[in-house]
Amino acid sequence: MDRSFEDILLAQDFGKEEIKVLLAAEGPRMKELLRRAREVKFRYLDNYVHLRGLIEYGNVCEKNCLYCGLRSGNGKVERYLLSDEDVLSCARLAHELGYGSVALQSGERSDPAFVDHIAQLVREIKKIDGGSLGITLSLGEQSEETYRSWFEAGAHRYLLRIESSSEELYYKIHPKNDKHSFRKRVECLEMLKSIGYQTGTGVMVGLPFQTLDQLADDLLFFKRMDVAMVGLGPYIPHPDTPLYRFRDQVPPADARMDMTLKMIAVLRLMMPEINMVAATANQTVDPQGREKAIAAGANVIMPNLTPGEYRESYFIYPDKACVKDRPDQCKSCLDIRLAAIGHQILYNEWGDSLAFTKKTR
Repeated sequence: MDRSFEDILLAQDFGKEEIKVLLAAEGPRMKELLRRAREVKFRYLDNYVHLRGLIEYGNVCEKNCLYCGLRSGNGKVERYLLSDEDVLSCARLAHELGYGSVALQSGERSDPAFVDHIAQLVREIKKIDGGSLGITLSLGEQSEETYRSWFEAGAHRYLLRIESSSEELYYKIHPKNDKHSFRKRVECLEMLKSIGYQTGTGVMVGLPFQTLDQLADDLLFFKRMDVAMVGLGPYIPHPDTPLYRFRDQVPPADARMDMTLKMIAVLRLMMPEINMVAATANQTVDPQGREKAIAAGANVIMPNLTPGEYRESYFIYPDKACVKDRPDQCKSCLDIRLAAIGHQILYNEWGDSLAFTKKTR
């Protein structure tokens, strides 16, 4: 006998059809889904929010993804690479602000000079206050040797977004060539886990051609991969990308936001102890988007520490939120806005995934 909507909400083990029922929820049912996800988050993780000071190291990218403003084929981008002192200044600022962790992100590169330099930067960041800062990397597909060298240098979390767990949809948003392989992406996630990283991934919500079936499969993919963290955010069309010509097939901003919230909420019910990022894209499509994502089940925010003169060159999508904010302003703003929804920032902590730490005790 099929379970009712209310019975599904009380479960943690969902089949695909039940996930689709939850993702299709509207009106009072959607409110009940979000309320239930918040309740589960508070039970397992309390009301804490963890911060990762985001450092956008560079926007040079080998990939030519069809949705991304940093794609190698976009000649309108002014490319940059932060100096070592810029990176370390950002990391020291994260420590001073009590963020507890930094996230080093860039366009995808795998040349030896880049690989060696990242290892060096990670080692230097680990010297700050005796290694007090946690380090997340989001630097794309690499060899096992590279991932291992960065792990040994001191990085312990890695975010590699799959963007869609459907191979069919993956190749509608990426070129199908030797630089863009769905299988390699999945293999890299498995590699990261085997090395010992707290491994994260994520998808865009509201892509052209995307179906409810595929979104349900994305959630099942996260569960099957047993990841430690997930980032979910609405797709935002970029005019300097090939995918932009399909913008008429993209749901309205409020529909993308609602589906993102439902994805976060359902995943919180399925995987109650993982970390989930309230992506900046949420704030871009909705002024309250980041808070809504936190209230729906997310528990991580990544305030931008990139020096101001470079932020506008790291436009993966247009109209990115908080680009003009100063780090000190951002901190006080987050304190106030999160308190208003019954949450508090846990300062000076790495904020590791409970799902991961329980397995490694």
